Amino acid sequence: MTRDAPRAGLLVLTLSLAVTTLSLLQSLVVPMLPVIGQQLGVGAGAAGWVLTANLLAAAVLTPVIGRLGDTLGERRVVLGVLVVISAGTLLAVLTTSLPLLLVARVLQGASYGLFPLSISILRRELPAERLTIAMSVVSSTLAVGGVIGLVVTGLLTRDGGNYHRPFWLGLAIALVALALAAWALPDRPASATGGVDWWGAVVLGTGLVLLLLPLSQGHTWGWASPATLGCLAGAVVVLAGWVLLQRRRTHPLVRPQLLADRRMLVPNVAGLMTGFGLFASFLAVTQFVQVPAAAGYGFGASTLEAAVVYLLPGGVVGIVLAPFAGQVVSRIGGETTLLIGAASGLVGFTLFALARSVPWVVVLVGLLTQLAVTVAFAALPALVVQAVDPSETGVANGVNSITRSVGSALASALIITVVAGSADATGLPSNGSFTVVAVLGGGSALVTGLVALWGRRSSRRRPDELADVERATACAGEWSPVSGIR
Repeated sequence: MTRDAPRAGLLVLTLSLAVTTLSLLQSLVVPMLPVIGQQLGVGAGAAGWVLTANLLAAAVLTPVIGRLGDTLGERRVVLGVLVVISAGTLLAVLTTSLPLLLVARVLQGASYGLFPLSISILRRELPAERLTIAMSVVSSTLAVGGVIGLVVTGLLTRDGGNYHRPFWLGLAIALVALALAAWALPDRPASATGGVDWWGAVVLGTGLVLLLLPLSQGHTWGWASPATLGCLAGAVVVLAGWVLLQRRRTHPLVRPQLLADRRMLVPNVAGLMTGFGLFASFLAVTQFVQVPAAAGYGFGASTLEAAVVYLLPGGVVGIVLAPFAGQVVSRIGGETTLLIGAASGLVGFTLFALARSVPWVVVLVGLLTQLAVTVAFAALPALVVQAVDPSETGVANGVNSITRSVGSALASALIITVVAGSADATGLPSNGSFTVVAVLGGGSALVTGLVALWGRRSSRRRPDELADVERATACAGEWSPVSGIR
């Protein structure tokens, strides 16, 4: 591949479209979960698995896809992922069955591997002087795709529109991205040898399902029921076994030492809590504003209003601020940046707990919590770089990516359980359940702030010592090689 401007521009365009597919498929289901539940004739808890299954698959598949990118070459894996996404989205378009829709969402979960693959390709193909801008452009499309997903979902499902319609758009974009990737992506030799830890992925997935299932069904089974307690006990056993399995693998899914490494405490805890806060905000706002005003709270918003009025402003803020986030990190340091984001999230969730009866306040809640996530996602890669040796940055960012996905999956399962479990005879959740959600979201922001403060006190490096690295990683979000395993 030549490195002239037109070819480099085509490469950035191709990868940006691929990453847009990821964020669009993630965001489009959030405002229409009530619609999916109604049209499939299932409860809110069951419909919530349409989101949870996708996030769970992301936590498991992202490191697997990263390892495949290292051993098979990024081009082949990007094309394979886009084929899987297209197949999953086609299934989502055609099915009227919740189990098959969940299968479709699991297949779509492979899309989360596209971002680190894209960054790896950029680092391999572009000269250093153009890399930061290219990574910033591709990273910014995460927010762009999210905004597109929210707006299009609202437009296509208004007035009782079928929930399949937004998936048609997702399918079209995935197919265009596939065709463009087949034409534009260079074919390069693999950067690593060795196998993929498939058993590690299976065991991790099993452990996370055993953890999330009782969180989502506990209100139905009973929190002290044998099924709930058995799943939780099984999760502990399986996840402990997964750690032992990873220690014995030559090419582990992740290096378990980095999960317990004191140096990684700040970015991993912050990643877990930020992932939790992101979906706590999404789900709290969309479900609250769509409650009929006759219930004594809520605004009776349509899916379009929930998406455009209450979620879209936060998405726009993410787009506007993302290009500047890396500069902020490089000037004041990752811990201070993370602390600012945590403060914004804490204020947002506090407002939601105390003053959510006013529509403009809920819009402000969305803005503040999205600001918190945008700032945190800019700071986290820089904190990882600061915490570990240069040879460990790839695998450390892979571990941090898993913590973010697990946090999001936990939020999806737990928040939907809290809200759905409070439903009365009319099927409407209680107003108090949203206060509980606000407390949980605020708690995640508070924990993030506390670990950021601890990190500031224990850090021995000044922000300017890592300025160039922080600026690049804050824009990129991931490091190459994709899996970080040598």
